[in-house]
Amino acid sequence: MTSNAETVLPPVLTRTRQTFPISKPISDEEGNVSYVYDGVHSKINKNLLHSVTGNLSTWPAYGAGQTILPKRKPCAGTDIKCHRTAKENANTVSKPRYLEQLESYLRRELQSLDLTKVNVQELRLQPYREVFEYFIEDFKTYKQLLSAIKNEYEITLAFQREQIRSLEPLKAMLVSVSERCDKKIQEIREQERLEVKTLKIEKFNLLKVIDKMKEEKSSLQAQISKLQEELDNTFLMYRNECDARKLLISDINELKYQQEDYKLSQDPQEQREDPVTLAIALRVARTDLTNTQVLLNKMIADFGDVVPRRDFENQEKNLAACQQKLTLLQKDFSQLQSEHKSLLEINQQVLQQRDSFCMEVDEMQRSSTPRPTWEKSADVISGGLPRWSQLSLGKSSDQLVDVLLTELGTKILKEKDVFPGMGKRENIPYHLRHEGPVKNLKLSLKDVSNLLKEIWKEKMAIDQQVEENLYSALLHIHTYLLKELTIADSSNDGLLTREQFRLQLEKVFPLKSANEMQEILDIADSKINPEDGNIPYKSLFTEEENGRPSHFIGMLRNQFLAEKKQYLKELRNKLGNKNVKPEELKAAFLSVDPTIDDQTLDKYVTQAFQVPKDQLEETSPLSPTLLFRHLAAGDIRRIGPAALVEGRLNETKAKLSL
Repeated sequence: MTSNAETVLPPVLTRTRQTFPISKPISDEEGNVSYVYDGVHSKINKNLLHSVTGNLSTWPAYGAGQTILPKRKPCAGTDIKCHRTAKENANTVSKPRYLEQLESYLRRELQSLDLTKVNVQELRLQPYREVFEYFIEDFKTYKQLLSAIKNEYEITLAFQREQIRSLEPLKAMLVSVSERCDKKIQEIREQERLEVKTLKIEKFNLLKVIDKMKEEKSSLQAQISKLQEELDNTFLMYRNECDARKLLISDINELKYQQEDYKLSQDPQEQREDPVTLAIALRVARTDLTNTQVLLNKMIADFGDVVPRRDFENQEKNLAACQQKLTLLQKDFSQLQSEHKSLLEINQQVLQQRDSFCMEVDEMQRSSTPRPTWEKSADVISGGLPRWSQLSLGKSSDQLVDVLLTELGTKILKEKDVFPGMGKRENIPYHLRHEGPVKNLKLSLKDVSNLLKEIWKEKMAIDQQVEENLYSALLHIHTYLLKELTIADSSNDGLLTREQFRLQLEKVFPLKSANEMQEILDIADSKINPEDGNIPYKSLFTEEENGRPSHFIGMLRNQFLAEKKQYLKELRNKLGNKNVKPEELKAAFLSVDPTIDDQTLDKYVTQAFQVPKDQLEETSPLSPTLLFRHLAAGDIRRIGPAALVEGRLNETKAKLSL
């Protein structure tokens, strides 16, 4: 903008701005405009007049050599060139006087601020806000748009301040949660470190014991080898001596026979008086005595170090015991190795959980919202705050929403005296077909539950073989579990320790997984008496006030349905999509459940084909859809663990081939 245009702007910027009248502009033939401003006659170009009366100034941006840059440091040696360039630009094109006044005012306000305060950014924003207000007031053509922009920014800043203020408690909560998680992780690590150290010490001691046992085994093996060798030599010597003895006896007998024959051939008088025979006999006897004495001395010398058989048998028994003990130690060592591996896997899982917790904390930090004030719901619930406190006791936010919706729905239904009938069309269920109004009996959930129980009792009394086997199976499971828990309650006070409760659960449900058992135990833990730590197990089977089953019964029902669904899924995967024969269904049952008994197997097959047992051979194949529809309607459950038993499968194949 030229210097002539500066006379158009107000000369002074103060807190209370003054307005100077401008006369009506007069245009000439060349396009210039003449006007009187504060008694001064001025002439400006027509294009410049548009900038004053309705358009922004076209003053170039590079003319702002003295623009306020509050966060920039003073120019160093390298900035001399920029000052020189700015100065040259300022000499070339001068800055509008009004802009200089605004910048001067802003500079003074910023320099007067105390930057040591906490809310320094708010203080720095105030001078800029005032300058912007002056700018809006002086440019009346753009006042409405600029005011709207300023208001939107003010509303946004206020909203952001409120958001920051509401997130401050959440930040503190996240810090405390993070500290608790870190502390828990450190405790787990310390515990694992101690356990690993103990296991290493036990492993080292067991290795020492194993080495000692190996040395003893080697020593005993060497002794056994030596004893076996000595025993072989002794046996050979005894056999030679036995053979020599037999030969000697044969020779003696032969000499005796010869002597007797000789005596018989001689005169009796000569026999009594023959000294030669006596001398020969005496010499032979002395020779035999000498040989026997030599043999005896040799046997004493040879068998002086021989172990008796009784001691040998005792040593064999000790060796067998040591070998058995060594086998047990090796088995224990293998088990310790597997447990150590499991501990490493658990450690890895804990680390993964730690990472997931950190991610959840970050997600909560990004998307968390203030908790609702549930006490406000007491105003719309019949019974007021006391009844709402009773209904909301110990329930989560999700459960509180269900309670609130149930109460509101029940209240709306109770206000109606009649309901319109749905008609008698074929697409309407048979028991709901009615024309005209239907009286509202206003039954509570407890009344409906009692009515259904009475219907079930009457139906079971009429027909012992109930078609709805699911209800009977669930009722049998609940009754059996309660019976076993009552038997375990020796004091008959309705209380069991957590360990007793867990043992009875494992006895009643031997096929449940660890996760399913933990879900049941978690519900039982919520009922633990804080005084003695026992579980009032009978309260787990009591119904709620509205007649619904307890949370414990609901968990057993959900697990039963999930197990049945998984069992049928494995069976369907085994059979495929082709039509199924009775013998193929039996083979599939035995494949997925090898320990199933014959009676239960026949029951399941007859349930699937809807025919008696004696007619199964004549039954035609069924489609998988119809077959599993029949199975899903009955009480189908797994009998044993889902492990294949090769011997049972081979036996089944042999039966089917026959």
